Amino acid sequence: MSKVDEITREKWILGAFPEWGTWLNEEIDGEDVKPGTFAMWWIGCTGLWIKSENSTNIAIDLWFGNGKRSQKTKEMAPYHQMRNMTGGRATQPNLRAAPIVYDPFAVTTVDAVLSTHYHNDHIDPFFAAAVLKNCKEDVPFIGPKKSVEKWLSYGVPEERCRVVKPGDVVEVKDCKIVVLDSFDRTCLVTVDEDVRGVCPSDMDEKAVNYLIQTPAGSVYHSGDSHYSTYYAKHGKDYQIDVALGSFGENPVGCQDKMTSVDILRMAEALRCKVVIPFHHDVWTNFKADPLEILMLYNYKKNVLGYEFKPFIWDVGGKFVWPGDKDKIQYHYRRGFEDCFTDEPNVPFRSIL
Repeated sequence: MSKVDEITREKWILGAFPEWGTWLNEEIDGEDVKPGTFAMWWIGCTGLWIKSENSTNIAIDLWFGNGKRSQKTKEMAPYHQMRNMTGGRATQPNLRAAPIVYDPFAVTTVDAVLSTHYHNDHIDPFFAAAVLKNCKEDVPFIGPKKSVEKWLSYGVPEERCRVVKPGDVVEVKDCKIVVLDSFDRTCLVTVDEDVRGVCPSDMDEKAVNYLIQTPAGSVYHSGDSHYSTYYAKHGKDYQIDVALGSFGENPVGCQDKMTSVDILRMAEALRCKVVIPFHHDVWTNFKADPLEILMLYNYKKNVLGYEFKPFIWDVGGKFVWPGDKDKIQYHYRRGFEDCFTDEPNVPFRSIL
């Protein structure tokens, strides 16, 4: 039988996905985090992996699903959060734009699994299943009430889940997880009933922000928060080194992501040293160019006296604090560092 006769759709899927295989898993596992530093990797959307100098591994909002896969469904479900927010009916064209760079089923170690909120691109059944099968039996699943309810619906044991709300502090080995207010107004109106004229009061059950304090510095993860003047309160109360904010190009009639102006205002209010946009990578209908943030930063930094710098990242990339604090834009490793270790195998040198 010829090779093409043996090839099936299933073999293609298993052979090609996830697109990076276990490359990034191996990098994270093998990373030797030096004293006085921490390392982190962007897993896509708002997925973040943080590793401390004592090899504490914290995974936040990891997600390995996808968006739309067919045009057959013409309308959003009644009470879908984006239908609630916009008053629109047509199914939004949110196809996944970025590859899956981490193999969830190849996870070997993690010390805490965090979710900022329960929207499907911020909590993941595949990673939950893999952690339960591959990792230690005491790894906690930490999130607001609605995230915990979703983990329980997946089958995560109740004793492994911890409900948190703003004001809580959770210690995980050498790190502290400070739970803070979320400003995710889209999540606030994720409801299954008509709430026009009703003031919601359950934000703390739906979504939270996190400040991860490592021995070497801190990371502020804002989930899907919109801009809020209360960022200034967080900036006054806590020392924040790196802050991450959900950035995107909002379609007309929709306010779901922070703009370039909002990202800079957030950084200024939080008094962070570095601000990193994320979430702009994943949805085709919110596609945005983060270099707009850099352009606006350069226009405003002197007159407003900014004391932070933006960092433009790529999915799958690594950032090390404080060594990378002055970098402006990420580039994947280019390779070929060992060129001319051997004499090139070419007919003559002038071909080079």
